Amino acid sequence: MNVLVISSSPRREGNSDLLCDELIRGAKEVGHEVEKIFVRDQKINYCTGCGVCYNTKRCVQKDDMADILVKMIAADVIVLASPIYFYTMCGQLKTVIDRCCARYEEMTDKQFYYILTAADTNPAAIDKAVVEFQGFLDCLTNPEVKGTICGVGVWGKGEVKDKSMMTEAYVMGKSI
Repeated sequence: MNVLVISSSPRREGNSDLLCDELIRGAKEVGHEVEKIFVRDQKINYCTGCGVCYNTKRCVQKDDMADILVKMIAADVIVLASPIYFYTMCGQLKTVIDRCCARYEEMTDKQFYYILTAADTNPAAIDKAVVEFQGFLDCLTNPEVKGTICGVGVWGKGEVKDKSMMTEAYVMGKSI
């Protein structure tokens, strides 16, 4: 399978990004093609709401989002990974989702996995982000959520390394 991991952590090797790497390790071990997009390294502008894409299926902005959309459309599996800030996904991932407007109708029959990390120790801390992800998926044709990693109680960079969720991410990758 073609797996696309969208890691939106603003910190390289931040907690959600490290979980992405473990999922990738597991997915590669069972033979999947995997690519990770580290959103921080991309030039992705905000949607301007100009509406041109409604008719043309192309965004007028010249940035990295056009290539990301091609990869999202080609993927069998999309992993959305975000740290939780103020009980919701980070702005970097929301910007990616907003910019899917031009071609979201082409994202059909995708499997989705979520990786979410929060400083809060309560697993309910990720609930609002999951609802937001579902709002995106509600606009797609035949999406299927296959799994969620709820990485709570991790604040400092790398704290996830000593947690069982690292194994959970690896196992999830192998199960794709």
